[in-house]
Parts: sequence; structure tokens; C-alpha cells
Amino acid sequence: MLTIDKVYNANSVLKNVVRKTDLIEAKNIPCDNRIYLKTENLQLTGSFKIRGSYYKISKLSEEEKEHGIIASSAGNHAQGVALSAQRADIPCTICMPDSAPISKVEATKGYGANVVLVEGAYDDSFDKADALCKENGYTFIHPYDDEDVIAGQGTIALEILDQLDDIDAIVVPIGGGGLISGIAFTIKSLNPDIKVYGVQATKAASMYESIAQDEQLTIDSVNTFADGIAVKHPGDHTFALVKQYVDDIFTVSEDEIAAAILTLMEKQKLVVEGAGAVAVAATMFNKLPIQDKNVVCVLSGGNIDVNIIDRVMTRGLLLSGRKTSFTIALTDKPGQLLGVSKVISENGGNVVTIDYDNGDPDMDINACFLKVTVETRNHEHIEKIKHDLEAKGFKIVQERV
Repeated sequence: MLTIDKVYNANSVLKNVVRKTDLIEAKNIPCDNRIYLKTENLQLTGSFKIRGSYYKISKLSEEEKEHGIIASSAGNHAQGVALSAQRADIPCTICMPDSAPISKVEATKGYGANVVLVEGAYDDSFDKADALCKENGYTFIHPYDDEDVIAGQGTIALEILDQLDDIDAIVVPIGGGGLISGIAFTIKSLNPDIKVYGVQATKAASMYESIAQDEQLTIDSVNTFADGIAVKHPGDHTFALVKQYVDDIFTVSEDEIAAAILTLMEKQKLVVEGAGAVAVAATMFNKLPIQDKNVVCVLSGGNIDVNIIDRVMTRGLLLSGRKTSFTIALTDKPGQLLGVSKVISENGGNVVTIDYDNGDPDMDINACFLKVTVETRNHEHIEKIKHDLEAKGFKIVQERV
């Protein structure tokens, strides 16, 4: 049974194991509230998962340890379990979806775990781990639907309460629900006036849909680069705890997540993964039903694959108005490119790419399309450039925003 005493016991066990991560005020992130960042992205293994996995493994019997342990994970729980097993000298197998970032797979192997890649999403790797567990007698370390794991994650709430006196709300990412269950249970047990909000990716909103329908649902598919929260079905314990203790759940788009990652990198010099950015995304884009309050956003992890950072940054730049593309219909004659570039430069825009097309069958014989990609300051800056281009007689036929 989950109790506040168990959370405090977990805190004692983890005291000399995990980092007490900083709580940082983020004054330069634009939103309707005052944001504080709980930097679990700077935790050992790069995410909060070490808390729950280490505490769970510390509670195992000698017989359970001798059988070896197994877990399923998209990457962060994998590293937490692998490091905990390495420190306890326990054989460890981790089943991971084959779509998991290479960096997370290699990091898990680096902690000494045997990694089994499984075709599909997280839920498919869970099924494989369950089968191997029954076949080989392993002890299964669940990533979220376990009261010891949940208690370990709840230690984050104890730290937050110790770090900030005046808290109005805490915003937490949701995948399977272990993190928010631990935080919400602990917060509501100690200070029920503090709001706890959850956030999911719109394309992986299993808990959001389940709470809305008041039953545990399995969504058909998940399609988000926030792999750490790409879960098709919420847990039994976590569904019940979220239903009882969480005030509301919101969803954010892929572009909003990308914009939050970019903002955290630029404004706070913090690297977070997609799952780690969703709380900030919900706050930045004013999804919360509160204003001018002290809001703590939990940055759950920082294990982003470097291979997608460029794509994430591009999406974030587009959404925030820092980059745009114009397609302009021109009469194909000398001086046209000079005229376009002059308007853009006079407005302080920076042209980064130009593409010339005079072969489109829908255009006039003496015409061309000029696609210009421009670095800009914000959406107002884009509108000013568009206005001045059109004032000079240039026809914009398409804009990418």
C-alpha cells in the first residue's frame, strides 16, 4: 500500500544515491505564470527514473535478486534499472522498443545490462519482458505501475516542498503515470491546496483519454518524438492515483514540445528530451487555468538523441516565428532577386536559403517561383516583412509558419 511513510522511507534510502536536483526560477520564459524548473534532466542517468528503480530494487529479497531482474523501457527506466542493478551486482535484462534512441540503448548497455530490442512501441517491449520474466523466473521491475517505484518518484515532491515555500501548482509529464502519481500523492498528502497538473503529448494521450472516459483505455498507436511518455495504456495503480489526486491533464502538440525544448536551450541553457519538455510546453502556451501563480515544471529527463536535435530546433524556430519561408511569384527578369533581398535586409531579416523554380506548369511562361527561407525575430517581424514585400508589388503565394 502506498503511504506517505513509504515516500519518506524512499527519501532516506535515496539520500546518498540520487542528486537533490536544483529548482531554478525561469524569469525569461514567456507565459502567464512565474515558472520554476525542477531539473531532473540533470539527475544521475539523465532522468528521474533512478529514484523509483533504485528504491524498488533495494526492497527485493535475496531470492528475488538471485533470479536476476528484467524491465521494459523506452530508455530512461532502462538506464535507472541498469545502474541500480550494477550497483547491487544483480544480473539485468532490459527490453526496449527498436525505435528507442541509440543513445539510450548504448547508455543502458554501458551500465552492464543485456538489452533486447523489440519491434514496435513501449507496450510491445513490455509484453516481451513479461514473457521472458515468466520463462526465466526473473523479477520484473515495472517502470511505473508499482507502489515502491511510485514512492521513489514521490521523493521529488519532498524536494520541491523543501526548495520553495510558496507553490501554487506543479506541472508533471505523464507517460504511464508513475511520476505524476508519486508527486501528486505526496503533494496532496502534505499540502492539498497545491494544484497538480499532468501533461501528455497529443499523439500519445492514453491517460488523458482514460481519465476523460473514466476507464482505462488502450489507444491504437502512439506517434511522438517524446519517446519517454509514448505509452498506449496507463497502469492500474497509476490510473487510480491520477484520478484521485491530479487536478487536470492537458495535451501539447509536437511543435509545442519542440518550441519548449528550444526555449529551454536558449533561455536556460538546459538540454531536455521531448518528455522532459512537455510541462514547460503546457505552461508556455498557457494551457493551465491559472495566471500570475508560482508554477513548478518538472523537467523529467534530458536524454535527447542528438540526431533529432536539429529537426526539433527547426520545428521550434518555425513555431516561435524565428524562421519562415516565403514562396513569391515573380516575373522572370533581372533585378527581382535584388528587390526581394533588399526588402528583407532592410527589415533586419537574414536570408539563409533561396530556391529558384521556373518549370512549374501552372505558372506563366515568363514567370518563376522564388522560395526564400529567412531567419526572423518573431511573428510580428514576419508580418512586417510580408507587408513590405507586398507593398513593393511582390506576390506571396505561400508561406510556411
